Amino acid sequence: MMNNIRHIYYLGVKELISLLRDPVLLFLIAYSFTFSVYTPSKSSVMDVKNASIAIVNEDDSQLGRSIKDAMLPPLFLPAADLDFREINRAMDSGKFTFVVVVPPRFQSDIESNQQPTIEIVTDATAMSQAGRGPGYINRIINSAVQPYWPEAGQPRNAPLVALETRARFNPNYEQGWFVAVNQLINNISVLAIFLCGAAVLREREHGNIEHLLVMPLESYELMFAKIWANGLVVIVVAMASLFVIVQGALGVPIFGSKLLFLLGMSIYLFSVTALGIMLATVVNSMPQFGLLAFPVYIIMSLLSGGQTPLESMPDWLQKAMQFVPSTHFVSFAQAVLFRDASFAMVWPEMAKMLAIGGVYTVYTLSRFRKMLAAVQ
Repeated sequence: MMNNIRHIYYLGVKELISLLRDPVLLFLIAYSFTFSVYTPSKSSVMDVKNASIAIVNEDDSQLGRSIKDAMLPPLFLPAADLDFREINRAMDSGKFTFVVVVPPRFQSDIESNQQPTIEIVTDATAMSQAGRGPGYINRIINSAVQPYWPEAGQPRNAPLVALETRARFNPNYEQGWFVAVNQLINNISVLAIFLCGAAVLREREHGNIEHLLVMPLESYELMFAKIWANGLVVIVVAMASLFVIVQGALGVPIFGSKLLFLLGMSIYLFSVTALGIMLATVVNSMPQFGLLAFPVYIIMSLLSGGQTPLESMPDWLQKAMQFVPSTHFVSFAQAVLFRDASFAMVWPEMAKMLAIGGVYTVYTLSRFRKMLAAVQ
């Protein structure tokens, strides 16, 4: 037993040395946990932010000017004045995302308790802002109108139950916080798959595996050496990214236990690294591995609950995704990092990841043995 552990240890050290001599994989590791985490959280956010807006104040009233002054950063850029005849030209040229048209006699109609209509012209090509922006503008206009409306203090058709919503874990609805953590989770998966798969194929292409087979080594020693070595690399760079990029550069508050997240990630890597080795046993070259691994990763990323809620998917798909470890890891990571979940709350997800990892490992080991037998 001690000899087997020693073999696994030294074979893993060999994997680390081999990885250090591969500049392409080193660049992939560095990019995946720096720019690939930072850039989407800053530039791929779907919230309304710094949207260009113009006001057509046909009423030329104080209320119209108050509406203009209420359009403030960070949602909108300073509102510009625009003539009614210039609306089409300005929107066609993409100068503004929103144009708010305040009609004539708007303030007097409000003061006389009428119900005037404000037109909001939206550039629908900016899909994310066009979908959310009018709702923000509507709330801003309603707030600006309150001092001029004589019945503002009198509830009109008030509901029996008033719903008041408070966001506990993300009070300002910063979408970049979610994007950063979700990107980190996705990159853990893709890097673990590709590192382990590349390790197997690199030895086959370079002929190193034939040298290993003449040594008194077991197939499981070769496999577990690749799992612990590449898993260790992913753990180190992922935790560094969590502290330096997510918490440091992006300022995302992490409420949960980092040690608990580390434990859950280690269990998850036990299964996903085995998946990478299994995919490598199916193909014969690195290009084939890339063509096979990318669809697998995309399915894991899109259907595991990180991009879209799992509850919105068909029932049969929800049940099928329960056999994929990334589904449970996404639920575990979000619970720990966002909601400060304790071990008692997330141990079922950890147990599922461990069980799935055990099944993956047994099947992968059988595939790995067949591959080594074919090489011999």
